[in-house]
Amino acid sequence: MSLLLILTILLPLAASLLIMVGADPRRTALGAAVANLAAALVLFFAYDRIDGGWQFLSEWKILPKLGINMTLGADGLTLTMLLLATLVTVSALWVAPKVGKHEGLYYISLLFISAGVIGAFASLDVLFLYSFHELALIPTFLMIGIWGSGDRQAAAWKATIYLGLGSFVLLIGLIALYLSIPAGHRTLDLRELDQMAATGAFHPSAWIYLILLVGFGSLVSLFPFHSWAPPAYACAPAPAAMLHAGVLKKFGLYGLIRIALPIFPEAMHELNGLLLLLVVGNILYIGYVTVSQKRLDWTVGYSSVMHMGYIFLGLAALNLIGINGAALLMFAHGLSVAAAFALCGEIRSRTGTLDYAELGGLAKATPVLGLLFGFAAMASVGLPGFANFAGEILVFFGATAYGPAMIIPVIVGVWGVVISAIYMLRAYRNIFWGPIAQRWEGLADIGTGAKWSVILLLVPLMIAGFYPQLILKMVGTALPR
Repeated sequence: MSLLLILTILLPLAASLLIMVGADPRRTALGAAVANLAAALVLFFAYDRIDGGWQFLSEWKILPKLGINMTLGADGLTLTMLLLATLVTVSALWVAPKVGKHEGLYYISLLFISAGVIGAFASLDVLFLYSFHELALIPTFLMIGIWGSGDRQAAAWKATIYLGLGSFVLLIGLIALYLSIPAGHRTLDLRELDQMAATGAFHPSAWIYLILLVGFGSLVSLFPFHSWAPPAYACAPAPAAMLHAGVLKKFGLYGLIRIALPIFPEAMHELNGLLLLLVVGNILYIGYVTVSQKRLDWTVGYSSVMHMGYIFLGLAALNLIGINGAALLMFAHGLSVAAAFALCGEIRSRTGTLDYAELGGLAKATPVLGLLFGFAAMASVGLPGFANFAGEILVFFGATAYGPAMIIPVIVGVWGVVISAIYMLRAYRNIFWGPIAQRWEGLADIGTGAKWSVILLLVPLMIAGFYPQLILKMVGTALPR
């Protein structure tokens, strides 16, 4: 099984190599993605939840004297994120349109994003966790700058600057964490770091946690480090937006769960007020900004930023209920926002616009597209029956159990649900309902491939919504108690 975990990283890279030497880009990429999804499902259901802990381990000595080794492994949280990554990858490649220029590079970029994020989730060494994430960022900028729409060059540069600075701050924090370990015991292995923190072998300073929070938070679009995300998603091709908003952005949250929660429990308690203030900004300020948007791609982009606030609220609860809810919401949001961006791409390809003022009544011409968008919108809002609802409920329960300090953030969070309903129902109404313009009457409905690529995302959302224990029992094996 350890070989299977390694293959989930190597398959996208091998497919990229085949495309470079002349293989059909779309078929090769999609074949590798489907094989990776099958591997992720086998690993997910083969994981021994009774024993728990890290399984499917592989290790290569790199600089053993410095405590730096490339170690791969997976627990329940890793496998949940791996399942998310492979599901979104298949959907993104399946829904990808015909590419007029540099088709090979287009699919290679998508495969590198997938390989990078899978490698980050599967890495037990902090250095390689960081490095794999950087591998995934570079093709993201290429996708926006080369194949994007609108003011794509400005969006690509803005994302590059923000995420580059965020990564640099994160690297400083990781180096500071490494240097805070007593000489002779220095390591970057997550298992050893957790053990040393639990036994009191080292006590990293709270300012290191603050640096990590800024670094990881910038990558997740935590308020006020969020302004790069909406234009990047609005201008990016739909598959790139699906992979970044749906999967890659979860890296920062994953890093905080892996590093901050077990190593900096006291610092998180001390600085929780600051985090809660930023959470309120994500939910309330970004929520109202989302309501004011006049285009679907910008609405979905800002919505993605806003919903990060709920996941951070679960982490700020600092209890098992809230953190379980945050982990479930990471999985649910990844699927729902990927479905929304896939449908954005389908609407744009048919109409050439996502402006609310130019659309309306499309459900008359494209009923299946309208139905699928309705499901994606209701999932985003947190309608019961979708995993988003179960995750948000657990986040609210966990936050309430924290104490009086959470009263205002919880109230803001509940009001944020109302705000979400306002902007998503408004988008649904403006695009699919009302009178239809004559030029849209002959519009083609969503194609078979795109339809099934979206269904591939919606079905797990509903399965996890009706039976959230499927995910909660997995992530529960990895969370600190």
